Amino acid sequence: MKAITLISGGLDSTLATTLIYDLGIELVALNTVSPFCLCNRRSSGGSLCGAAGVARELNLKLISLNVTDEFLKIVNKPKHGYGSNMNPCIDCRILLFKKAKEVMLKEGASFVITGEVLGQRPMSQKLNTMRLIERESGLEGLVVRPLSAKVLDPTIPEQQGWIDREKLLSINGRGRTSQIALARELGINDYPCPSGGCLLTDPEFSKRLRDLMKHEGLNLEGVGLLKIGRHFRLTDTAKLVVGRNEQENQRLLDLARNDDYLFMPSTIAGPTALGKGIFSDDLMQFACGIISRYSDLNGSKQAGITYRRVPEAERFLEALPIEENKLMALRV
Repeated sequence: MKAITLISGGLDSTLATTLIYDLGIELVALNTVSPFCLCNRRSSGGSLCGAAGVARELNLKLISLNVTDEFLKIVNKPKHGYGSNMNPCIDCRILLFKKAKEVMLKEGASFVITGEVLGQRPMSQKLNTMRLIERESGLEGLVVRPLSAKVLDPTIPEQQGWIDREKLLSINGRGRTSQIALARELGINDYPCPSGGCLLTDPEFSKRLRDLMKHEGLNLEGVGLLKIGRHFRLTDTAKLVVGRNEQENQRLLDLARNDDYLFMPSTIAGPTALGKGIFSDDLMQFACGIISRYSDLNGSKQAGITYRRVPEAERFLEALPIEENKLMALRV
C-alpha cells in the first residue's frame, strides 16, 4: 500500500510521516513551495531543516512543487477569506490537497497523510473546516491524520484495513506538549520551532503585504522585497526600503532595477536604501534625510548621501536626519 505524505519539514508533519513509515506503508513525500513559507529554518540543534532533510532521513522519494503563481492568486483574492492576518489558510490547504491528489493518482498511491492536529490552528484545523477542505479538493475520506486519528471519524484507509487505526494517536488542541514528547520517544531531536512557518501569519509582514497590494499590486518581486529592510511609504507612488545590516544592504543593491533609486552615505557608515516609484526632487531630499537618520553621524549634524536613478550617474547632497516621529508615521 502506498500513500502520499505532505511534509513541510516542521515537527507535526515529521511525526506523522515517521509514524506511518514505521507501520510499513510505502510513502512518497510531497512538499510545496511558495514565497511565504519558512520551510528551511533553523532547527533546535542549529542546523537548517526542511522537507528534504525529513525525506532523506527516511529514504523517501521527494516531490517538490513550486505553487507560487497559483498561491499569489489565492492571496490576492481568497475564496474563503483571510485569518487574523493575511493568511488564506483554508484556500491554501485546498490547493495543497488538490496537488496531493494529482500526485497520488500519478504515483499510484491510495491515500494522503498529513500532520494536521484537530483544533490546533483556529482557521484550517476545525472539524467542519477539515471536511470542507477534503470535499473541495476531492479527497473526502482519503486524508489520514495520524496525530489526531482517534478523535476523528475513521477514514477509508482505516475502514479498509490498509492502516491500523489502533496504532494512531488522539492528540488535539493548541498545546504541543504531546508532539514534543512523541518526538523525544521517536528519537527526533533536531527539528524547527514547532509553531507555524508561514509569513502570512506574521502581523508586521501582513501590514507590508497590504501596503504592496494597495499601491503596487501583488507580484513576486514585490513580495521578495517585503522580507528585508525597514519599509517607508513616502507617497501613494513612492516607497523607500532601508537596509538594517550589511547583508540586507547588498540584497537591496542586487534587487535594484532600471528606474529604481539607490541611496547610500558617501563618507560615513550607514545603510543602503532602495527607492521604488516616482521621486520628485523634494522627495529625494526627504529620502536622503531618512538615510541620514540611520547613519553613524559621529556628532555631525548631517550626512553626505550619494544617490542615483538606475542606471544613471550618481549625485550627491547633504541631508539632515529626519525626526523620529515623522519616520514612524511613514513606517510600514
